[in-house]
Amino acid sequence: MLIPKQAVLAAVTLCAGIAFAIQVPTSDQISLSTGNDRSDVLSGFTGVGNEPRAYRPDTSSLDFVYHNHDDMTRYLRATTARYPNLTALYSIGKSVQGRELWVMVVSASPYEHMLGKPDVKYIGNIHGNEAVGRELLLHMIQYLITSYTTDPYIKWLLDNTRIHILPSLNPDGYAASKEGTCDGGQGRYNSRGFDLNRNFPDYFKQNNKRSQPETEAVKEWINKIQFVLSGSLHGGALVASYPYDNTPNAKICRSSSTCAVFNSYVSAPSLTPDDDVFKHLSLTYANNHAKMSRGVACKSASPSFENGITNGAAWYPLTGGMQDYNYIWHGCMEVTLEVSCCKFPPAYELRKYWDDNQLSMIKFLAEAHRGVQGFVMDPNGGPIERAQLKIKGRDVGFSTTKYGEFWRILMPGVYKLEVFADGFVPRDVDFMVVEQHPTLLNVTMQPSKPYLFVNHLKPYDHH
Repeated sequence: MLIPKQAVLAAVTLCAGIAFAIQVPTSDQISLSTGNDRSDVLSGFTGVGNEPRAYRPDTSSLDFVYHNHDDMTRYLRATTARYPNLTALYSIGKSVQGRELWVMVVSASPYEHMLGKPDVKYIGNIHGNEAVGRELLLHMIQYLITSYTTDPYIKWLLDNTRIHILPSLNPDGYAASKEGTCDGGQGRYNSRGFDLNRNFPDYFKQNNKRSQPETEAVKEWINKIQFVLSGSLHGGALVASYPYDNTPNAKICRSSSTCAVFNSYVSAPSLTPDDDVFKHLSLTYANNHAKMSRGVACKSASPSFENGITNGAAWYPLTGGMQDYNYIWHGCMEVTLEVSCCKFPPAYELRKYWDDNQLSMIKFLAEAHRGVQGFVMDPNGGPIERAQLKIKGRDVGFSTTKYGEFWRILMPGVYKLEVFADGFVPRDVDFMVVEQHPTLLNVTMQPSKPYLFVNHLKPYDHH
């Protein structure tokens, strides 16, 4: 039953604008089922890992088996036909061999962006032979749409977030992989032999590898949609790995197994300015996972990870990784989620992996509602697109959407937002972030040349 509770909203009034908190469900607003197969679904916003875990979706139309590309396509098309008010299916491009790179949006507003509400994403199967994440994402779609009318937390999440799910970024590699193969590289790469998670532009070192259609599709995708938070699902370990993956001075290992062996002396942490946030996001996933936070090594020769998280470069450095690209180029906080010791385990184990990861996957996405969000506007209330923003002391910036929106995940504290936009006087705005409730901060910019905004005059046309 749903237990209502008086919402307490923290309010902060600022000289540069108004900041106020937005209500999110508290632990007293989460539904508790009286059925035998569900217990506490999501207890509050921050969550811990020792709560009852036995909640299951309606999986009547999605078996715990591996779905090849045609099966996956049929499932996604059937799902969006059945749930047109909660889902939208689109393709961001095609693989080398012509397979569609399908994305399913799950949201109360699947076909259009919800003003002021963040877009988040999950990407699976970037390495074709790491197949568990692909199936987890299909089951995540199924769970979200079948729980919308019965679970207040899921309803809140879909009412306030657009969730984009790309189950397979490397369908060609998946087609070349073999069920039951825990190790090795067969199917890891795309059909041209490129590792897609070494194929993105890199902040630390020039990446000379020829860009592939799959990575080009992702780059265009995240340039069009301003994602706030992202998870990339991998296999072969059990850990949440956060940026940076690369470092200015470390030797680059060619494979994860080689790096694991030499981990003790070739790798050092490479920390972002948002290290506190990335650690928190990683712990959110690990602590809500059935096993990850224990930090148990998959094999005796493999490293163990304290609390089930690691800095990427401290594990092993790599050039051209997707999570560093998301963060540096687009201000999207992406974490790499290694969800299975075996890369392509037998299908009968998939239900276990779903049970282990289900809560983590939901709670991780909800973290997009932590920190600060708002609008940057001109004196007439018009949105300022592509304004450049930065949290003082954190040099990796982010920008506004065409509607003037911005988001930044931050831990509780006092911060200064620096805002720059062509034709406007730069602004600094102090604000506060509190636990659980995102701070809404609207910033009005003053034009550096006032006449530009008289009656919204357009520049003189020389034609």
